[in-house]
Amino acid sequence: MFKIVTHPHKKIIFLSRQSNAPSIDITMLSDKIKQLHPGYEVVILCKKIGDGLSGKIAYCFHMLKQMYHLASCEVVILDSYAILVSLLHHRSSLLVIQMWHSVGTMKKFAYSILDKPEGSSSVIANAMKMHHNYDYILCAGEGYRDHLAEGFNYPTDKIKILPLPRVEVLQSEAYSNSTKEVIYKIHPELKDKKNILYVPTFRKDKEESDNFIKAVKNLEKSFVPYGNQYNLIIKAHPLSGFDGGYDDFSSFNMLFVADYVISDYSCIIYEAAIRHIPLFFYTYDYESYISKRDIYMDYKNEIPNKMFDNPSELLAAIDTNKFDMAKQDAFLSKYVEYKRPHITADIVNFIWEHKN
Repeated sequence: MFKIVTHPHKKIIFLSRQSNAPSIDITMLSDKIKQLHPGYEVVILCKKIGDGLSGKIAYCFHMLKQMYHLASCEVVILDSYAILVSLLHHRSSLLVIQMWHSVGTMKKFAYSILDKPEGSSSVIANAMKMHHNYDYILCAGEGYRDHLAEGFNYPTDKIKILPLPRVEVLQSEAYSNSTKEVIYKIHPELKDKKNILYVPTFRKDKEESDNFIKAVKNLEKSFVPYGNQYNLIIKAHPLSGFDGGYDDFSSFNMLFVADYVISDYSCIIYEAAIRHIPLFFYTYDYESYISKRDIYMDYKNEIPNKMFDNPSELLAAIDTNKFDMAKQDAFLSKYVEYKRPHITADIVNFIWEHKN
């Protein structure tokens, strides 16, 4: 309908269901488009599907706005699955670019886990044309080009190596200093000791969630002897049922005050590695997690440090201050081309080279 009454003009739109506010990647890319191509209109449409019937109705009205802009723009950039992009038949001139919201991949997703406990139903995926209509999918590095091709069900020549814009700010001294200043102002206690940031992945089912809470409590107990030397910052997923006490800042921003990072199967490990923060792996549930979700890489052999299921041993390893950063850098280089000097501008130039 909207294609009949509208015509494409100099407009780029961003669609996201990740948040009600634009991510740092969307903001950076939008600003760079405005800087390099001031004659273009940029429209940002970020909205999560709300809870309950009212939330779903509100999102339906939001989709009408999406339909109008999809019919009248030259380029649409996504960071997540967008229903209308996949379902509708668009003008042949529309360029659709998926810049997935994660710097790297690890956990299998989408077509890789159809009909598995944490995956979508193949019936629903086919009915909703999940991840259809993309012209290109952006990828941080050669090491996981095949992972994205499998997850999105696209040929590898559609996967283009262009890391997310946030990779730039992870290496920016100015951004780092300003972020530290803001965090230290609110949490001055973080200036006095070294900071251990624990950023676990989200466990969905109840049994996994209960085990997670036990694992966190065990970590906290094991941390007591180290309390005079370190701060333990726990940034669990908001739905995990655990309050770590630092909800005023995102995990991303907390990386700028972290001296060590503990994680498991979370892709934040790539962001921490870009900042050259030593990585440690608390994998108390490895066998059960892998059996239910699975990951793309050869986890045991590829991660740049040993796996720990005992929190006391993990913290003792941190305290020895012996770490192979060269191994971590080699791991990172396989999955993220983080040394590119103009990442955001490169994405804009790629868009302009491929749009009609």
